[in-house]
Amino acid sequence: MDADTAARLAAGIGMGLATLGPGIGIGYLTGRTSEAIARQPEASGDIRTAFIIGMALTEALALYAFVIAIILLFVA
Repeated sequence: MDADTAARLAAGIGMGLATLGPGIGIGYLTGRTSEAIARQPEASGDIRTAFIIGMALTEALALYAFVIAIILLFVA
């Protein structure tokens, strides 16, 4: 296997595995936020703020993986 093929394979597998974690995290976060708002609707503003911060941090993991995959494809 040459280096170009190995880099493409590593980028594809890495991106697939790296998006698995944030996908699970976002689903868990959304479900728990819905439950929290259903239990205590008067605190929905504070819950929504924490949700958006958590969503941004979770989504950043997928963006880091995307950057690494692009580096593997075009630089390595």
